[in-house]
Amino acid sequence: MKSSHQAYLFGIGAIFLWSTVATAFKLALAHYTPLQLVFVAVITSIFALGAILIAQRKLPLIKQQFLERPWFYLQTGLLNPFLYYLVLFKAYDLLPAQQALSLNYTWAILLPLLSVPLLGQALRKSDITAALVAYCGVFFIATKGNITGVQFESMTGVALALTSTVLWSLYWIVNTKDKGDPVVSLLLSFLVGLPFIVVALLMTQSLPAWDLKALFAGVYVGLFEMGVTFVLWLVALKKAERTASISTLVFITPVMSIGFIAWILQESIEKSTYIGLGLIIFALVLQQILPKVGQWRTRKRISA
Repeated sequence: MKSSHQAYLFGIGAIFLWSTVATAFKLALAHYTPLQLVFVAVITSIFALGAILIAQRKLPLIKQQFLERPWFYLQTGLLNPFLYYLVLFKAYDLLPAQQALSLNYTWAILLPLLSVPLLGQALRKSDITAALVAYCGVFFIATKGNITGVQFESMTGVALALTSTVLWSLYWIVNTKDKGDPVVSLLLSFLVGLPFIVVALLMTQSLPAWDLKALFAGVYVGLFEMGVTFVLWLVALKKAERTASISTLVFITPVMSIGFIAWILQESIEKSTYIGLGLIIFALVLQQILPKVGQWRTRKRISA
């Protein structure tokens, strides 16, 4: 099988699994508190990533990379998994899955905006345009289309969902300085973040009950949101002849997610969710297309 075909198989596999996790979050949160779910999912992910590194014979890299940059992994471990997933799961606990999913998906719009002050990157007109369109979608979803009345079902849930986008963007900005193996780095983040999760859990709540149905949901989240799917996506990008051709598959994720939410959770999907999510996806497309249009116009002027 050609490498490009393998890239699409791995990419589609990752997209399919990521599309199911919003539903899995809600199912797991019916049994666990957000913090308990983080605990179960992170432990699962640690075992999964550890097994992958054993198969790749990269286990010695764990000690090597950590000793080279312990402060770096302290930052990433606090951001992800500790803060990010705690905030995200709490947002899912307070909001319908369709709303939490759509609001969280705006991290890709926020990332280039935060890169301006934190990485010194230039602010492009396309980023501003995309942000305006995307956050119109956010407002539409958060108010359920009642723009004039401006009544939020859960203002706390909306605030947490949007905060999760800040934390996730900060995590990826910090990761731009990572020069190590990405799977090793992810495992180190989880290993460093786990003690904070355990301490917070023991101080505020009880350890999760080991009910089989609840455990299955938590393990599923750990495997297919945090661990295995990330590796599938890395393999897809590595095998792809053009990264952009694989990256565009991400646009399918929220659409498929909404389908799973309606089918499995039996949530009635609001018209405002379709409109708002459509605006967010349109903003992401604009973010990709507008710079290329600008480059094409520049080349055309130069050639003329």
